[in-house]
Amino acid sequence: MSVAVSTRAAIAAVAAAVSLALTAPLAQATPTHAAPTASRSSSAGSVIDTQARPDGWRGAAHGIAIDYWTRGADGQRVPASGGLLLPAGRPPAGGWPVVAYTHGTSGYGPGCGGQSAPDAKSDRFVARLLASGYAVVAPDYVGLGRFDTGVHPYLNVDSEGAATIDLLHAARTVEPRLADKWVVAGPSQGGHAALATAHLQSRYGGPTDFRGAIAVDPESDVEEVMGLLGPYVPPAPAVLEKAYGYLLAVLAGNRVADPTVDVDSYLSPYGRRLVDTVGKGCPAPTVPAGTAFGSLLAKPLGSPALRASLERYMAVPTSGYTRPTLLLVNAGDLTVPSPLHAKLEADFTANGVDHRTVLGTGSHTQMNSAQWAAWDDFLRSAFAR
Repeated sequence: MSVAVSTRAAIAAVAAAVSLALTAPLAQATPTHAAPTASRSSSAGSVIDTQARPDGWRGAAHGIAIDYWTRGADGQRVPASGGLLLPAGRPPAGGWPVVAYTHGTSGYGPGCGGQSAPDAKSDRFVARLLASGYAVVAPDYVGLGRFDTGVHPYLNVDSEGAATIDLLHAARTVEPRLADKWVVAGPSQGGHAALATAHLQSRYGGPTDFRGAIAVDPESDVEEVMGLLGPYVPPAPAVLEKAYGYLLAVLAGNRVADPTVDVDSYLSPYGRRLVDTVGKGCPAPTVPAGTAFGSLLAKPLGSPALRASLERYMAVPTSGYTRPTLLLVNAGDLTVPSPLHAKLEADFTANGVDHRTVLGTGSHTQMNSAQWAAWDDFLRSAFAR
């Protein structure tokens, strides 16, 4: 192996690992239910069931868990779950403006979404939205909620967007005091999901009064980095070894979403066994210290077929948005490294996307005062239009 190839492999391993590093402690799995059978009336966005939550749940004045139908990564109807949280007080004229909150990485299996369960916690983003008088709809995402529907399609743009839009429609059926106007916002994986939702909403789920998107340190361009990986990749530094599991989670999701590319053929027997464990619980697979990522692969991931499949599966769209977008990113981000944020910003600019970027110097999804001000101003402006 040449020095150049060895160096490129090491850089690719590190870049891919840090770009998919987990952003928060994994949720504890909550009890799940067998998926109901879809019928002719099981249209996307229709309600399956609701469960009332006590006042104060997740910091909301009133909360409801909603089970609903959506579209999975393979295009088939699947049940999903999410939360509807209402702020204190009476709704304004026209109803509460709605923010669809798309959460960051919380796990990989049923019951790990952390948005609809009785013991689901609030977070700083949800708390700020409720305090500002916005209603919040928060999807668990396909495969992470109350139903065991198989592998969670981690970072899949289609299922993230569909699950968010369909929950919005289901919530409006449950709570008629919601306004028509809405924004989507989220951090990390949720930033990726927010951009996916913003791009999808104009052609999925029927017309809505969509006003824009906020993405905080969103994952982007990792599919390009993954194309550099192969059996030649050496062990990553110990601090990054856990990130192997996140790459395996992407491959597990893509294997379900696009069986035509035969993801298994890219995996060594050991790698295949690990991918098979994705979704059996909230944590991603772990590997022994010193394991080379290359030992999980049978051949490079850079084949044209797999690269194209991964791009369809997870690439953040860089054109085709119909409403403004706010990017809140950090130069000190080591989870989604700042060069990836810079590339996304450059692609948006080159393609004429209506967006604003506010740069901080903090770590992943850290928000400084200027970024919080931009968050608040964007929402006020979006809902005032």
